[in-house]
Amino acid sequence: MTSVRPSRAAVFLDRDGTLTEARHYPSRPADLVLQPGIGPWLRTLREDHGAALVVVTNQSGLARALFTDRDLEAMHRHLRDELAAVGVELDGIYTCPHHVDGVVPELTRRCSCRKPEPGMLLRAATDLRLDLSRSWMIGDFATDVEAGRRAGCRTAWVGPRATAATTTAGPPPPPAPTLRTATTAEALRTICRRGG
Repeated sequence: MTSVRPSRAAVFLDRDGTLTEARHYPSRPADLVLQPGIGPWLRTLREDHGAALVVVTNQSGLARALFTDRDLEAMHRHLRDELAAVGVELDGIYTCPHHVDGVVPELTRRCSCRKPEPGMLLRAATDLRLDLSRSWMIGDFATDVEAGRRAGCRTAWVGPRATAATTTAGPPPPPAPTLRTATTAEALRTICRRGG
């Protein structure tokens, strides 16, 4: 008889501006610099709470021909090495290469994986047997929060956009995230203290 591995919670992390420092279209491994203070909290989530750690990242630079698949693979090897240096292992990295304004024909289209669509989270949930209702999506843009909400996750919005005062002018704000913090480390600490 085959045993079925129980579903586990995940912490989904946007890459640029959330897991790593914000850069405009990073294209080299050295462009990926970890946010300060995140290592201990990521380790705690994985080791003490059993959470999967999954990166979900829009990378329209592929569609725009700003970098290649090989460049992206090198960046993600570097990212895994940087995380390993602080004792953290990722369970997966999911990338959306599409954009409607791209110049690479096969990548220039609408898709179900570009955040705010939840496609990357849903695919990871299937691949890794994740319980989305017990999971978190952390990101620095409203599109990250919306992708998490659509996937059925709790959400954490981090960075200056998350903590800026809301104004009455302009489009309506996105649905409120579960949590708002100034930094990714603060969000991870709060999630740890809530029990993952």
